[in-house]
Amino acid sequence: MRKGFTLVEIMIVVAIIALLAAIAIPNLLRARTTANESAAQATLRTISTALETYAAASNGQYPSAESALLAPAANPPFLNKSYCTQTENGYTYGCALNTPGYTLTARPVNCTTAGTKSFTMSTGGVLVTDATCTAAGG
Repeated sequence: MRKGFTLVEIMIVVAIIALLAAIAIPNLLRARTTANESAAQATLRTISTALETYAAASNGQYPSAESALLAPAANPPFLNKSYCTQTENGYTYGCALNTPGYTLTARPVNCTTAGTKSFTMSTGGVLVTDATCTAAGG
């Protein structure tokens, strides 16, 4: 008599693996989206903190360009790297720097895979979440 698995046993194992994959994959994608959204909020807070620190050191005046926050213009620099107009973790960042204040935006590159929310932060570090996704490209 031969030893081994029957076709029915193998099919049951394959069905169980497929069921587990069907449960796990959407959860992993949702976790990635949530992580991207959290990273976008943290990045906006980082930029806002740098702008507020710059203003505190400059008699309440905000910079007119992000380059004023970076080395060599600032020593020590308020930011370690440029974020404005950059894409990171599925989000594209925008910075509107004016003399009276600033507005920072984080928009997902793709509203289904990168993130489901857009974020805006204004002068004073006020973060607003837009539950209606507006992708960076559109």
